[in-house]
Amino acid sequence: MALLTDMDFMRRALELARAAGAEGEVPVGAVVVCGGRIVGEGANRPIAGHDPTAHAEIIALRAAGAALGSYRLNDAVLYVTLEPCAMCAAAMVHARVRRVVFGAFDPKAGAAGSLIDLFRLQGLNHRVDAFGGVLADECGTLLSGFFEARRADPS
Repeated sequence: MALLTDMDFMRRALELARAAGAEGEVPVGAVVVCGGRIVGEGANRPIAGHDPTAHAEIIALRAAGAALGSYRLNDAVLYVTLEPCAMCAAAMVHARVRRVVFGAFDPKAGAAGSLIDLFRLQGLNHRVDAFGGVLADECGTLLSGFFEARRADPS
């Protein structure tokens, strides 16, 4: 069996993002990988769940924690289609995620270098290695298409 790559896991996150978009949520998807296998998945659900914390990353982290029986995800890599916000980045630090790989950069709310780099703040007891731009065009096109359609039909 061939080893899966960052692009393979990002493609799964994109599938989840498309499903979220089809349900009227901002199309963001995330997967948590440990030992080369997906242990948690999530797609944005704040609208449907009436929950401002129901970002794709948070849902994926919760699922991974449940699957692994621990809130510490020391060897985990989280793949997400959009640069994490401050809430999601902080959750990754608390979970001790080893690495985050994201697709599109978010200049308005990105906390992995675009607006702020939360992962590099002094005094944190854990560092998450962040890498952005994986399938960035595809991730960005999905998001911009969603918002263009919303502006054209605000109902």
